[in-house]
Amino acid sequence: MNRGAAAEQQAEKYLQQQGLKSLARNYRSRFGEIDLIMQEGVILVFIEVRMRQREDYGGAAASIDSRKQRRIICTARQYLTRLAVIPPCRFDAVLLNNQGLNWLKNAFSA
Repeated sequence: MNRGAAAEQQAEKYLQQQGLKSLARNYRSRFGEIDLIMQEGVILVFIEVRMRQREDYGGAAASIDSRKQRRIICTARQYLTRLAVIPPCRFDAVLLNNQGLNWLKNAFSA
């Protein structure tokens, strides 16, 4: 298993321990990919997982730039077209580095 897949697995396990339910992993569309799609109560949560060993150039959080956010948002919109009823949604990030795991709720918005 590569480091990215291991990071996603670690993030998914952590979020499940926090009460979220897994719906999809590595969901792809022509716009891009969403690492994890989970549900927290009635909220549908689109999650970007980032792992960085070093904090150069802003670290893991800075790597989710506006271009990456747009791709995630477009992919999320495509995912939502499959649903009969659109639930409340949010975009989270799980950042992993040498200090551990950091879950950012509402990391960005559409």
